[in-house]
Amino acid sequence: MDVFETCAALLGLLAAALALNVSRLRRRKKVSLGDGGDLQLLAAIRAFGNFMEFVPFCLVLIAMLEDHYGFRTIATLSVGLLAGRVLHAGGMLGLFKPGRVGGSVLTVVVLVAASGLLLAAKLHLYGR
Repeated sequence: MDVFETCAALLGLLAAALALNVSRLRRRKKVSLGDGGDLQLLAAIRAFGNFMEFVPFCLVLIAMLEDHYGFRTIATLSVGLLAGRVLHAGGMLGLFKPGRVGGSVLTVVVLVAASGLLLAAKLHLYGR
């Protein structure tokens, strides 16, 4: 679980950074609610929102796999989720344009893989 826990901690820090970025932009652009029609603020809001829509559920699914799969599976999914979210955030914030799509795809791959693996374990099709 060490890799999972490390990735979860790093994802927590990324969530905080994304939230602080929204607050910083709101202050700078003097927009207290919504995006005020500002595309940079909209992108920051959506980067944080998309993160919060996917990460908690993916982390729960990965954690549930621990009793059924080994270190390599848990580590691969955890690192994949972290990489996907870093890429997506970077793409949304204009730091690495291709990251948005690549990060989205990687995140959905982790979501589908974790869901499928958990289902397979619960149906006794695969796992320890």
